[in-house]
Amino acid sequence: METPAGRRWSLAKRRLYLCTGDRPDLAGFIEGVIRGGVDLVQLRDKHLDDAELARRSAVIQNVCTAHDVPFVLNDRPDLAAAIGADGVHVGQDDLDPMAARRLVGPDAIVGLSTHASSELTAALEGLGPDGATVPVDYLSAGPVVATPTKPGRPGTGLAYVSEATMRTPLPVFVTGGITPETLGDVVLAGGRHMVVVRYLTESDDPEGAARKLRTALDEAIATADATV
Repeated sequence: METPAGRRWSLAKRRLYLCTGDRPDLAGFIEGVIRGGVDLVQLRDKHLDDAELARRSAVIQNVCTAHDVPFVLNDRPDLAAAIGADGVHVGQDDLDPMAARRLVGPDAIVGLSTHASSELTAALEGLGPDGATVPVDYLSAGPVVATPTKPGRPGTGLAYVSEATMRTPLPVFVTGGITPETLGDVVLAGGRHMVVVRYLTESDDPEGAARKLRTALDEAIATADATV
């Protein structure tokens, strides 16, 4: 499966995906983690009204644009399209990916959360207007372990990481408890793209934490690939 022509962003080599809520130091925080190795950024904040969500999105978009890093808005393809975000991420309970694609247009990123085999199957069977391509650019898989950022959702375990990465050539961003200590097992299970929340958002040194995480990820991937 090839990415449809005309899409602006290729995600194949983007490895470290930050998902963050709003915070007082938003611009500096985003600047720091990008310097440390984050190469994809999502704003996920369920508490802001539309005007404030648009305003805070603009803060991230400005920093991301300066570093050639895509900015993705969670859950709101209508607002993502209105503010010119680089893309949108939708979950299983949000607007379906095809409808999201129609709202954001052919050049924007559309990502979709998956947590189980049935959801993965449905995502891969969601044919686009040309009858050949799914309407998403990437999938997320997880959380591998239960996490406070997804209350009430059980962990999928590493087996689902292997299944998801084997069943689709789309980038699969793995979520749930990603740290320098845990990502090695995720890489061995097939993961090559990671979503991180708390390891960066709760750090006293976000740039340093991002650099440590990115170094560990790149090294783990290089080691795994060398043994194939």
